[in-house]
Parts: sequence; structure tokens; C-alpha cells
Amino acid sequence: MARLKRVAPVGVPQHIIQRGNNHQLCFGNEDDMKAYLNWLKEFSKKSKVSVHAWVLMTNHVHLLCTPNEEGSIGKMIQSIGRMYVRYFNDNYDRSGTLWEGRYKSCLVQNERYLLEIYRYIELNPVRANMVTDPGEYRWSSYACNALGLESELITPHREYLALNTEKEQRQENYRALSQTDVSEILLQDIRKTVNRGLALGDERFKEEIEMLTKQRVTARKVGRPRRDVEKDD
Repeated sequence: MARLKRVAPVGVPQHIIQRGNNHQLCFGNEDDMKAYLNWLKEFSKKSKVSVHAWVLMTNHVHLLCTPNEEGSIGKMIQSIGRMYVRYFNDNYDRSGTLWEGRYKSCLVQNERYLLEIYRYIELNPVRANMVTDPGEYRWSSYACNALGLESELITPHREYLALNTEKEQRQENYRALSQTDVSEILLQDIRKTVNRGLALGDERFKEEIEMLTKQRVTARKVGRPRRDVEKDD
């Protein structure tokens, strides 16, 4: 099946996943993770991308970002990849690709789903049985969003800021939100949309994105394809 063109309107948040090729290790130690985060901070700022949430797992990365210029997320990912792959190959005496093709991404509706993606990303280590509490895992944005750790990497989204006007109460509300994982149904929707490059939102949101971009962000209906329907780009 031909893949959809990537849709990336300025100002619309994106959930991004980049996986190691064939699920191979991407981070061998803490120095690797520190190096990746340093480049994420550098190139997100250079590319005009706001980073709201992130987690580094051993063989993949999750990001929640908003592009502030046309094509800025693609530029950021390419720049990080170029630096990090060179670093990784030099340190582990290897050559060739590290990442599994192009990164996966989906658009996220602010009002209904943005904080769910925050939670989905930062609870990954808990879901993977690496820790029992997200605060125990150092390589995510949870400490920033829930515990008040200062970081130049994080740009709080307005939906996160709307949890409370007071910083400490906002963090407490966020911790309460993170006490439970997203529902199984939503978990499947999140995985489907990001892996297939669709949009996570209600029908109105999807229609608005399709009208704005003239590109499809919804799955095709199951059934025999009509002859007069063009193939996906």
C-alpha cells in the first residue's frame, strides 16, 4: 500500500515515533541519551519546533511537538538523525543505518487528545514494566511536567498550562492525571494513527485538516476500492 503524504500544518501538534531499524538498540547507555537530548534541544530551537513531551526508550523515541514554521519538524528530525547516527556509529564501531526508515507521525487535536498523548508518551516506561512510577524514569519529560524540573528543552502547551494557573497546583493536577494509563481503546487508536500517518481527533478536526491541506488524514473505509478513486500518494 502506498503511504500517505506527510501532513504537517504549522501550529498543529504532532506525535512522533522514531524506531531503531529492526527494533535494534538505539541507546546503549546514559551518555547516548544525553547526547540525543542535547541535539534535540539544539535543533528544536534552530528549526522553530516546540517540544512538549518526550521519552527515550532503548530502541525508540516518542516526541510531542508543534511546528512553528513550514517543514520545521522534518528539518529537526533530519538534523538530529545526521548527528546522532554519526555519533552512535563512531562509538559502537558500526556503520550503516540506525533508524527504521522515515519517522512516523500523526496530527493531534488539542482539546480532546493532547494531554492524552502527554500521558501516553510519559507512561511508556511504566507500560513496558521498566518502572512502577513514571517519576522513576529519568529519560522522559515527566519530571518537567509533573515534578517541576526546569529544562530549556520543554515548551509547555496551552492545554497543559490550562490545568491550573498556579505552577505547583498544575503539576499536582498533572500527576493526578498520570495516575492511570490511557484506555485500551485509545491506546489502539494512538498506535494506529501514528503508524499510518493519520490524524488523532474528532471528525470535525479531521475534516478541517483535510480542507486545509487537501490531503487525506483518515483511514479508507474497508471494502472493495472504486475504480474512479485515485491511489494514495
